[in-house]
Amino acid sequence: MFYSFLRVVIRIILFIVNGKATYLNRDRLPDGPYILVGPHRTWFDPVYFALAASPRKFSFMAKEELFQNSIFRWLLHHVNGFPVNRDNPGPSAIKTPVRMLRRGDLSLIMFPSGSRHSSELKGGAALIAKMAKVPLVPAVYQGPLTFKRLFSRKRVTVAFGDPITIDRHLKLDEDGQATIEQQMQAAFDALDQQIDPDFHYVDVTAEHAEKK
Repeated sequence: MFYSFLRVVIRIILFIVNGKATYLNRDRLPDGPYILVGPHRTWFDPVYFALAASPRKFSFMAKEELFQNSIFRWLLHHVNGFPVNRDNPGPSAIKTPVRMLRRGDLSLIMFPSGSRHSSELKGGAALIAKMAKVPLVPAVYQGPLTFKRLFSRKRVTVAFGDPITIDRHLKLDEDGQATIEQQMQAAFDALDQQIDPDFHYVDVTAEHAEKK
């Protein structure tokens, strides 16, 4: 209930601040649970991903430090967040999302690169998808990269790619991981081209740090 209420509130706020977002290829979204994967470009792109794929509800990983604050812990719990130790993830980082996905009522938002400052894809999403027997759905966000720039009303666009199904016989060794990573990256590149052929992502946070 709280998740649905908060989604409506956030949708209204973002509409007032930035206008109506554009969502492309929603017909590619599966009916059942899946893992939505994309390059992490701004702290609020998971919010736009969740809105774009509505009415499906999502869970997501959050760094465990956020759960030390009682207010954040309550909020994260009610929006289906679960803690992960980024330095030492441990088995729960895999088991928790697999269990959620198998229940069928939630999908999962993941950023394979792990952070906004890395372009290297990691293997966690593929392993979770294989164990939970759900597809990976590529998605990209293009638009303002800071909350302040949202007020410029530069259009936000989210595009979805075709689901990537992981063969249950595929070994997720180095070669297997590389195969899935190449499929994801190719999908991200194709979606960026679909939205804007001249698109080039610049990490504004790193750029700002360099100027200091």
